[in-house]
Amino acid sequence: LILVLAAVIILVPVAVLLLWSVTGRWPWPNLLPESYTLRTVQELLFGSANLPALLWSSISLSAIVALLSATELYSFRGKALVHLGSILPLLLPGTVFAMGIQITLIRLGLSDTVVGVVLVHLICAAPYSITILTDVTRALGSRYEEQAAVLGAAPLRAFWEVSFPALLPGILSSFSMAFIISYSQYFTTLMVGGGRVKTISLVLVPYIQSGDRALSSIYSAAFVGSALLVFFIFEAFIRRCTKGRA
Repeated sequence: LILVLAAVIILVPVAVLLLWSVTGRWPWPNLLPESYTLRTVQELLFGSANLPALLWSSISLSAIVALLSATELYSFRGKALVHLGSILPLLLPGTVFAMGIQITLIRLGLSDTVVGVVLVHLICAAPYSITILTDVTRALGSRYEEQAAVLGAAPLRAFWEVSFPALLPGILSSFSMAFIISYSQYFTTLMVGGGRVKTISLVLVPYIQSGDRALSSIYSAAFVGSALLVFFIFEAFIRRCTKGRA
């Protein structure tokens, strides 16, 4: 019953979203639209937004941020201070943080660049990734690598053959969290990227604000579908890696 309710809660809004994306006119209180149109599909595929380039920019940018966020594996001196510094951006309002970091990046010559957008997305995503990986690595500890070292394994082989398979679920969770946070960033991308670094969320939000439900629905479907596709591909890759090591 719980699974059925969860499926209904998830699938019904998705079905309504897909229906809105091809709706021409849907007046109240009609249960179904009066007319349908394919103008939204044409705009999505052949419009000025250039969907393939938009998706490539969004996915590659978010993947880079996710990979950079998922690097918290070992203890080192000053680690607690790094954790504290990573959490500080969450204590500031998003508008204040974006404006402050934009001024800093302008002084560094990184405003309106991909590197600047990656840095600001990394600051937003790192606290969540660090928290997830810290809990995972703390639970795993270093005892298994120590046992592998006693048996003659080099440090790199001990990590790759022993720790990495055990850390894969946590790395996947950390990657997924960082990816979706970066993928959905709008205001920081607009401020730091200056409109030159385009992502799908940067195109989606103006359509939502304009009140065009059909176009905002088709871009929302593309946003959700592309994110899910990346998750499925990455999960399949992780399963293949773990299966080969089983």
